Amino acid sequence: MNQDNFKLLGQAVKQAAMTPQELLRAAETEMMLRRLEDRRITPDKELPRMDFLFRLFHKPCFPRGELVALTGKAKSGKTFVSSILMALSFHSPVLSVERIEPKRLHVLWYDTEQSEESTQDILKSRVIPMTGIPESQFPMGLFDIFNVRQDGYDQRLSMLEAAVRRYHPDLVVLDGIRDLVADINDGVVAQDCIERLMRLASEVRCCMVCILHQNKSAEDRNLRGWIGTELKNKAFEVYQCEKSSERIFTWGQTDTRKYDILDTLKFAVGDEGIPYRCTEEQLKEAMFQAQKKLSDQRQREGSGKTLPPFNPKYVLGKENRRTIFDLPALFKACMEPGREYEEEALRTKIGMEANITTDRIANEQLSKAVSEGVVMQSVSALNGRKIYLLRTRHPVSPEQQELPFDNNDAAPF
Repeated sequence: MNQDNFKLLGQAVKQAAMTPQELLRAAETEMMLRRLEDRRITPDKELPRMDFLFRLFHKPCFPRGELVALTGKAKSGKTFVSSILMALSFHSPVLSVERIEPKRLHVLWYDTEQSEESTQDILKSRVIPMTGIPESQFPMGLFDIFNVRQDGYDQRLSMLEAAVRRYHPDLVVLDGIRDLVADINDGVVAQDCIERLMRLASEVRCCMVCILHQNKSAEDRNLRGWIGTELKNKAFEVYQCEKSSERIFTWGQTDTRKYDILDTLKFAVGDEGIPYRCTEEQLKEAMFQAQKKLSDQRQREGSGKTLPPFNPKYVLGKENRRTIFDLPALFKACMEPGREYEEEALRTKIGMEANITTDRIANEQLSKAVSEGVVMQSVSALNGRKIYLLRTRHPVSPEQQELPFDNNDAAPF
């Protein structure tokens, strides 16, 4: 008897001595081991390649078969970003974000938060206009939109699973995941919810974007609740939205399992409610104006809270409790030689550069720069407003600062 036959005989004898319960457990164990063999990973195992839907700053992102978290404070632009992704599925590029696949994508938008009217308004007034496709020609056959706010939390997850399995979308926008569970701090329920979403995304090979708020505290940027912890742990990527001013937002990646995207996308929202990409200078000015607004409010209220600190790059020290600025360096950083600046624009620029948020201090530095010969002051022949030029030669006496020059011709130096 060879070794294999002897082994089989030994197994048969052993099984004959087993009770029915032991035989059942042995069969279940064997099935689990066979299933586990299918999950074995080796260097030469052929696996389907990872497919990404989009490209942000030339890096692939939003993979099929995975969860992606989109988070931020309340009203921080999360719905704007999800609108960009949905529009991108039908038109590429959108705000410098590209769709990798040439064909249009099938989108399923599952809205648990907003009213039906709000969902429809975003579709008609934002998503479709961003694609550039006339509403009458928009391919609604590739866009499944469901508003389930009126349905109970105990039904929403099962309904989502049924919809995704029926329509097989490429991109799912789940806004928001918090409304799939009764208690976001129930660890068992949170884990079950995330596991079901992971299996669903993997089974259908779709990218599922899960929108969830951050904690309410300004300093705490963690995703809200136990479900937020589970989502961050299991998500392939995490993206964060922030509001820099009333109309300017930033969108950037905070976590990833593959491609690090270090840049952040800055976008503004026009009067029509359509996002458009803004420059770094626009973002900087918006952030400064927000700081300035806060400073003005604190001064009106007599608040004891301190104002934002000055940029230390331009601070030389203090004299009689007044901050002394390096005016030549400050104004050189703010002004181009030969270019004229009106007073309000120049005051804003030096405020942004040195983080001077009060008009009084900004005006003091501007007057001091004129008296010390750092800049020259005159009056525009067109509108009679004060205009300024950066002095490129040695300072002169204050009496020589008022120089008559035309708005289109710089005075000789």
